Amino acid sequence: MNIDMLTTAVYIVAALMFILSLAGLSKHETSRSGLTFGIAGMALALVATIASLALNSWGSTQSTIGLSLLVVVVLIGAGIGLWRARVVAMTGMPELIALLHSFVGLAAVLVGWNGALDSHDVPADFIGIHHGEVFIGVFIGAVTFTGSIVAFLKLSARIPSSPLMLPGKNLLNVGALLGFVGLTVWYIITPDIWLLVAVTVLALLLGWHLVASIGGGDMPVVVSMLNSYSGWAAAAAGFLLNNDLLIVTGALVGSSGAYLSYIMCKAMNRSFISVIAGGFGIPKPAAPGEEDEGEIHETDAASVAELLKAADTVIITPGYGMAVAQAQYPVAELTQRLIAKGVTVRFGIHPVAGRLPGHMNVLLAEAKVPYDIVLEMDEVNDDFASTAVVLVIGANDTVNPAAAEDPGSPIAGMPVLHVWEANTVVVFKRSMSSGYAGVQNPLFFRDNALMLFGDAKDRVEDIIKAL
Repeated sequence: MNIDMLTTAVYIVAALMFILSLAGLSKHETSRSGLTFGIAGMALALVATIASLALNSWGSTQSTIGLSLLVVVVLIGAGIGLWRARVVAMTGMPELIALLHSFVGLAAVLVGWNGALDSHDVPADFIGIHHGEVFIGVFIGAVTFTGSIVAFLKLSARIPSSPLMLPGKNLLNVGALLGFVGLTVWYIITPDIWLLVAVTVLALLLGWHLVASIGGGDMPVVVSMLNSYSGWAAAAAGFLLNNDLLIVTGALVGSSGAYLSYIMCKAMNRSFISVIAGGFGIPKPAAPGEEDEGEIHETDAASVAELLKAADTVIITPGYGMAVAQAQYPVAELTQRLIAKGVTVRFGIHPVAGRLPGHMNVLLAEAKVPYDIVLEMDEVNDDFASTAVVLVIGANDTVNPAAAEDPGSPIAGMPVLHVWEANTVVVFKRSMSSGYAGVQNPLFFRDNALMLFGDAKDRVEDIIKAL
């Protein structure tokens, strides 16, 4: 067996590990093994690639220098990755992932440009296909790069989360796509370098505009979609580099990211096509005087503790506010206390709770909350009507009754947790400000809703003491 055949065989094993990783990550109980498969597959792929290059270029001084530089770069990248993974907080994970997607996009752009500048060995019969691969790879990579940067800036609050409203924004997006098609045909016929410059600039602007036009409330879907874009960018780079594993891995990431985006769009009542086109889900900010919709009923930790003592069933619906306050640990302790008293406790998780798919599930697993009491929205929504107390901890848009009851609401039609159907709802909130989507929540003014203001972690700890 020669070196190339052996490398291909190792790539197949690595690809199977990536598939097992995706399968494992689909369930809480198997997520750790899924992560292990993914790490092992990537380590195997890196070792096989470096070993293949080393053996094929054995004895060449120039290749040895290039290989040494490659190893150094891999070690530097691995060191930076380990450092960031260790220091990042769970609340900072969405923006970190968005930033990592931008690196994949930038890599695809650089690979595409390298393929354009070094195409001497491409057979004449395939030169047109090669030019098409270069153009498509650069376009997808550039869109992913700037789109991910904007997502990072929005999620990290470095720029406002409100959507950019340029006149004729949809026409700009369609025009950019038509321009890309025209430039691609032109480049295949006449591969002038200025056409590659033009499509790079066009794609960078399109990526920026696509994500800038999307409101903050829809950013979880954006992160998922950018994940898909980065996969297709990697696949495009794989074609240019003639690397089978990169093609397979990119296709896995691209297709799984697209499917996850589709699931999230259904959960938010969004159009999948509009996600790809950009500029979907624009919430209408509350106008002056619209914030106050009635009288609120404020409570304190001691009163909430009394409610919980008398309750037979409790559902906890967490949101991004719980992540910011790092309240998952006292919430887990509160859960254990209530279960010990004979109270049936469950968690209701909205598909887009937090700013990343699965964000709340990871936080609760980190705090050792049992998997079997953490339920998805569809599993728990019918049970709110028979629930004594619901604790809404740091959630806002995902429990907004306007989505189900107000056809004129910016989030109308979005499936939400029907917490207002419970006997009593306790809302943990820092203030009366609207949620990330910029939409006021009429839940706060309902007769069966109690507002518990302050830091979620502090308030939960006060309830535990009162119990």
